[in-house]
Amino acid sequence: MRTFAHVGLPTDDKQPGEVYVEATKVWVTDPDDHPYKVEFLRYEPDSPACEELKTLPHLAFETDDLQAEIAGEDVILGPFEALPGLTVVFIYKDGAVFEFMAWEAGKKPFAQTKE
Repeated sequence: MRTFAHVGLPTDDKQPGEVYVEATKVWVTDPDDHPYKVEFLRYEPDSPACEELKTLPHLAFETDDLQAEIAGEDVILGPFEALPGLTVVFIYKDGAVFEFMAWEAGKKPFAQTKE
């Protein structure tokens, strides 16, 4: 099962409440803090993320089965642990980027990692 989580928008501007994701060298905001569920992503110059992730918006969905979501898809990053308790994977499909997120039971990492 999948449910809509957020829209991710790349930016070059520092945002309030950013959290650093070491694995991809990107600063992200908590989409739950935005009235339209927007997550801003600010990539470090040496981020290993591909150009699609750095330049295109993405749609994100929470899922309880990452492997089923990505089976046969063009995986462009992941799966990896973005924050404690949160595993994510990005795919490229139909000219768009999609993120699938799986939370460890009882975890909501943003609340524990905000500056």
